[in-house]
Amino acid sequence: MELFAVPDLPEVREGDDLAALIRERVDLRADDVVCVASTVVSKAEGRTFDLADFPPSPRAEEIAGRLEAVSGDEKDPRFAQAVLEESAELLMEAPFLLTATRFGHVGVNAGIDRSNVPDGDLLLLPERPSESAERIREGLPAGRVIVTDTCGRPFRHGQRGVAVGWAGMHAARDWRGETDRDGRELGVTVENVVDELAAAANLLAGEGDGGTPAVVVRGFEWGEHGGSDSHFREVEGDFVRQALEGWEFDG
Repeated sequence: MELFAVPDLPEVREGDDLAALIRERVDLRADDVVCVASTVVSKAEGRTFDLADFPPSPRAEEIAGRLEAVSGDEKDPRFAQAVLEESAELLMEAPFLLTATRFGHVGVNAGIDRSNVPDGDLLLLPERPSESAERIREGLPAGRVIVTDTCGRPFRHGQRGVAVGWAGMHAARDWRGETDRDGRELGVTVENVVDELAAAANLLAGEGDGGTPAVVVRGFEWGEHGGSDSHFREVEGDFVRQALEGWEFDG
């Protein structure tokens, strides 16, 4: 398997055809996986906003005030309002905002980005990233597309690439029912392939000013395994999330 970044992509603007921009710069194969950063997907879909677009509610004022008291840094209640509007649920309100988006992703600040946004203050995640991935896939010779983002992980320091949307493939490779080298049957192993490919792509896409938001994965083989589209945990089986519901920051 090899990965390479799509070269010389321009600054993406609202209405740009991402599939065409990628297709013009690289010869794709039918079995390639194209990983596209959510930042450029959002820019093409017009998800760039100014803070002025989010006049703060009393709830946002309250949240910003508490975060300011905890951190000692000034917090803009308009940003808190944007997070509220992009969230289906607030899982933590302090010492930072941990939210669940409407499409199921759990992350800090509803995944709202303030970096590399030349035309505004805020860049929101795509509203329906898997639908975005499907639209891009329809314009490419490659049969598989993953929309990626970066976020932190519980119990780990730093950020990594993750998948927020995908098309043309299952999210996970299901090993249950297969056996290990000693003949023992695997009972719980479901490998989240779209996250693994997103993390690999992020090594090339980077986090700063590299300007390489699309990465091609070539030679990835699914193998003779079952597939699953389970990606975001259901609340009923997410015991960490359930524990957070009864926890409150004391500080």
